[in-house]
Amino acid sequence: MTLPLPRPVFDANATSGAFGNLPDWDLTDLYPAPDAPEFTRDMAWLETACATFATTYEGKLGSLDASALLACVQQYEQIDVIAGRIMSYAGLRYYQNTMDSDRAKFMADAQDSITTFTTPLVFFTLEFNRLDETHLANLLAQNAALARYKPVFDRMRAMRPYQLSDELEKFLHDQSSVGSAAWNRLFDETMAGLMFKVAGEEDDLNLEATLNLLTDADRTKREAAARALAAVFDKNIKLFARVHNTLAKEKEIEDRWRKMPTPQTGRHLSNHVEPEVVEALRNAVVAAYPKLSHRYYRLKAKWMGLEKLQIWDRNAPLPIDTPKTVDWDSAKAMVMDAYGAFAPEMANLAKPFFEKGWIDADVKPGKAPGAFAHPTVTTVHPYVMLNYLGKPRDVMTLAHELGHGVHQVLAAGQGELLSSTPLTLAETASVFGEMLTFRKLLDGAKTKAERKTLLAGKVEDMINTVVRQIAFYDFECKLHAARREGELTPDDINALWMSVQAQSLGDAFDFMDGYETFWAYIPHFVHSPFYVYAYAFGDGLVNALYAAYESGLPDFQTKYFDMLKAGGSKHHKDLLAPFGLDASDPKFWDKGLSMIAGFIDELEAMED
Repeated sequence: MTLPLPRPVFDANATSGAFGNLPDWDLTDLYPAPDAPEFTRDMAWLETACATFATTYEGKLGSLDASALLACVQQYEQIDVIAGRIMSYAGLRYYQNTMDSDRAKFMADAQDSITTFTTPLVFFTLEFNRLDETHLANLLAQNAALARYKPVFDRMRAMRPYQLSDELEKFLHDQSSVGSAAWNRLFDETMAGLMFKVAGEEDDLNLEATLNLLTDADRTKREAAARALAAVFDKNIKLFARVHNTLAKEKEIEDRWRKMPTPQTGRHLSNHVEPEVVEALRNAVVAAYPKLSHRYYRLKAKWMGLEKLQIWDRNAPLPIDTPKTVDWDSAKAMVMDAYGAFAPEMANLAKPFFEKGWIDADVKPGKAPGAFAHPTVTTVHPYVMLNYLGKPRDVMTLAHELGHGVHQVLAAGQGELLSSTPLTLAETASVFGEMLTFRKLLDGAKTKAERKTLLAGKVEDMINTVVRQIAFYDFECKLHAARREGELTPDDINALWMSVQAQSLGDAFDFMDGYETFWAYIPHFVHSPFYVYAYAFGDGLVNALYAAYESGLPDFQTKYFDMLKAGGSKHHKDLLAPFGLDASDPKFWDKGLSMIAGFIDELEAMED
């Protein structure tokens, strides 16, 4: 971990430009318009349903038999669907233009209403977690439909040691919209409004367009973009430091009250992953820095004829790489061909995203930066957001987010409460989609130079996904630990950032003055503390999965689709068992890291 009115016809859902017809979202599958009677109806239904649910069940969960408890859970699930539908619509409209005050107000009002409506439901989790273990086991044994929800119950009950009183839990829920949610919104709106004066560019650029210049073939343009980013971040650094200080302190207070042993505990619980598994992943990646990022960037410096790389060279194209722009239709064809070659079903699942207004791809003023796939609710369908600028990396981003979308479509069959996949496994289909697209392109390479360019690009993407994200995780761990000791100045946070950057990127780099502020624009630190290790988890998992696929594991496609369809209904051990994999084995992560090292070996062997 997410507004003009939606267009009524799909033919209009495209922006014509340098990259072809880029699609816009059609959000009418959620609601026809902000003032639509369907939206008003659902808001009224939700208010009544929440109040009725609380009146019917509060204080009574312990006396329900199996069928009555099942009815209770199903009613709760239906409330979840309607609340999710409302907020998906409000949020997606907002992310299309975060500078539109009407959209911002619409989302904030919706959030306030839903928070108020759902506060009476806080009792459900608390009371459910107080059910006697034997009593609950007996109920599950009596009713198979109820037992199907056991993974949901297990995740809920994992929080039992950290529950507060009913009154405190209701207070925290009620004030959430003016707590972290408000700081998240301040961050989003500030970032969307930043403009960067890049030397050599006629107009000021937004964040997305400026970051895009860091991959330009012209080193002068890359440097100008990096310096423009540094200048604007520095100008706003006190605000970003305030956001991080406040959110980290708020988390520390809540964690202390809940008696969470570490700042990371809550994330591990929500991901349904053991702390020792994450620690094994983190340690394996850090130990591999010398043979991965350090070695690759020394190689890249040699290719570029530089003694030292600067930060604006990190994602630069290789000198042998002919700059190229990939139009939208070509990008679509590349990804769809790769998906279809793996399994026709995968391409068929991806097709509606392109044809039915499920993708918003154009870069527009006020639009949120980055890319994501939002599942909305299981009774509708996912939506994918991109900021497409025609770079080969944008094709990989399309493959990545479309993988999320396919996963979300397949998991929807589990229903609202069971479909949500823990973040550690949520990156599986996205990274696998990227790998399929990369392998398809690599197989089609006609020259040594083309193969070298593709391999180098993939290594850089994998380093960004594994090494960079684990460095981000270490930065967050240091940030939250330091905040527990007191307020952090911008210089304090800058120093923490540089300590992990130097360690992860290695001795091939010099770091320009100003790079120390580049932590400021990373949204994951604000929106989802400790989310970032999920990317490394997903990449390592996919590398191991792809090795099983290449080795000819029988019925791989069937097993793969079964894993995606499971959503959040199974633990990672159970999902990986059919592939002969076990993420709790410390040696598991070495397999994935060895694939990256193998690509670097091949690149070194290509040297004249």
